[in-house]
This record gives sequence, structure tokens and C-alpha cells, in this order.
Amino acid sequence: MRTLKVDLGERSYPIFIGQGLLDKGLMAPYISGKQVLVVTNETIAPLYLDRLKSTLDKQFQVDEIILPDGEQYKNLDQINSIFDSLLSNRHNRTTTLIALGGGVIGDMTGFAAACYQRGVDFIQVPTTVLSQVDSSVGGKTGVNHPQGKNMIGAFHQPQCVVIDTDVLNTLPEKELAAGMAEVIKYGLIYDEAFLCYLEDHIDGLMGLQSDLLEQAIYRSCEIKAEVVAQDEREGGIRALLNLGHTFGHAIEADQGYGEWLHGEAVGAGTMMAADLSCRLGYISKSDVERIRAILEAADLPLYPPESMAADRFIDLMAVDKKVIDGSIRLVLLREIGKAFVTSDFSASTLMETLNAGKNLGRFA
Repeated sequence: MRTLKVDLGERSYPIFIGQGLLDKGLMAPYISGKQVLVVTNETIAPLYLDRLKSTLDKQFQVDEIILPDGEQYKNLDQINSIFDSLLSNRHNRTTTLIALGGGVIGDMTGFAAACYQRGVDFIQVPTTVLSQVDSSVGGKTGVNHPQGKNMIGAFHQPQCVVIDTDVLNTLPEKELAAGMAEVIKYGLIYDEAFLCYLEDHIDGLMGLQSDLLEQAIYRSCEIKAEVVAQDEREGGIRALLNLGHTFGHAIEADQGYGEWLHGEAVGAGTMMAADLSCRLGYISKSDVERIRAILEAADLPLYPPESMAADRFIDLMAVDKKVIDGSIRLVLLREIGKAFVTSDFSASTLMETLNAGKNLGRFA
């Protein structure tokens, strides 16, 4: 088992990464009261719920709520169902919520914990690559609105994050690919040497080779922890973690949440960000081809939906969280391994990228 620390002073917490961690009782020391509510979904519950509960039910009152599975259910109605469960089981303000699932479950559980009795503890037990390397770390919680992704939420840090890499053995191939979009992102924005590692081992990673996956997850979490420690509430450097996300969130909103997995949309969005970075003179065409190659090797979409017009992108990007004073701000690449946030691009150049995505193979 490897351990990382997210250094946030009094709110610091550990990330545990390794095989077989669901059975090791790592969560108990981070539960302050006597009550626990495990929040999971109908896909994960039959696989892992009983195993997790067996490590806790002799010490705590352990209740559960099983939600429907899918991004389309990441909404306030499901948050209310979590509150219903907490109240009907008489959970007090010393309760701890445990998120057992992917990014949707983690985000909703964290948001419910942030709101219930004005804030209770929660623990992240992520079960997808995407949630293990990204959404479970850093305290971003929330739900979607029909007009924009993650527009309702709160910053609320977990007590700990338990990443059992064995659970990835039941992960569908499509979910694995979606998670790799976030892993690749870390190399592109922060660490070119890590990107080289991913390029060298992409076949083994996609084949779920455990030692390679554990190293990729560890380095991704290490980068995320470093960034969050510097900028917890995304006032500066943390925004760089959103490479490809403004484009990707627009795709998700347009297509209907759940039609495209988040990581799939981020994959296409990353390709669009690379194209715009090249058009603005920051990275070369060979850099764009390098990015295309690693995304393609990870079985990710390279282009947005053909049905999605450029004007539709603009409308949806205008409600992104990074918009300030009406200006769309995007994370772009200054070079491989270095990203920046900017609104310094012309509308015409942005439109070139948006339209290029509709002509397969036309990205710079």
C-alpha cells in the first residue's frame, strides 16, 4: 500500500492506494461518530457493498442507500433521497457518509455531506479510474443542472480516500478509457515525463496490468494533491486541471448527461484544446499529433458529435464556471507539460477549432 497526503493544514487527509484495501478496515479510524451511511449505486452495490460493510458493522450503525447508476441521475432529486435516508435513520451531526462508487456517487455524497446539518464528514472509496485519479481527491462536490455541469455544489474535503485498485478488474472497457483521459491530462498539463511513461505503457495500462495502473494512479493523485494544496478553491493553478473540460462539459450538456461519459467528452475536449493551442502558436503540429496518438491509443473519442454546431458550443461554454465578466476562459497548452488559462484568443480562431472538429482529421 502506498500513502499520499493532501496537505491542507487542519483539513489534511491521506490517500491510500493499493490492492485489496476494501478488506483492510482503513476507514474506521477516520469515522468520528457511531453512525455511517454508505452511498452507492445499483451497479456497484452487488459487487462491493457487503465487503465494505463487513469491515464496519461491528463498530458502527451502518445504513445504506443505493442510487440509480448514471450521470443523468447526478441531480438535486438524488441528493434529497440521501437526506431522506439520513433523516429516516436518525443520523446526527457526527455521522459519516461513505461514497462507494465512481465520480457521480463521490460528487453527490460529498455535496450531501457538505449540506446535511451544515456539514458532516465523508470518506471517498472510488471504484473507477476517473474517480480514483481525479474526482475523489480535492473536495469538489456537486450536481449537474440542465444548463451546465457541476454548477451546483460546494468545496468539502473528505476525511480520507481509499483507492483499491482491485476493483478495476470489474470496470467496463469504456469506463477504463474514460478514466485514462484524466490520467493523460496530468502529463499534458504538469509532467511531460509522466506523459512519456503513459506513452510507453499504454497497452499494459489498457490491459489492466496492476503494477502499471497503480503507478499511474499514484502519480496522478500525487499531482492532484500538489495542486490542491496550493490552490484549494481554484483561484489560480487548480484551474489548469480543467484542460479539455470546458469543451467536454459543453458536449455532455448538449448530448444529455450520460450519453457521453465524462472522460470521453474530456478526451474530445482535450483534442480541441490542443488544436486551439496550435492555432495560437503555442504548440506545434507534431505536438498535436502526439496528443492525438495517446488519446487514440486509450480508445478515446477525438472529435465532438457531428451534430453539435459551433454556435451551440459557444452557448454552452458561456455558462462554464471559468467564465468571468462574460469572457470564455480556456485551459490551453503553452507546451507539453505546461498549461495556462487564457481568454486571449479571437472569436474567429475559436470558431476555426469548433468547426474543425466537425471535419474528421482537420484538427491542426
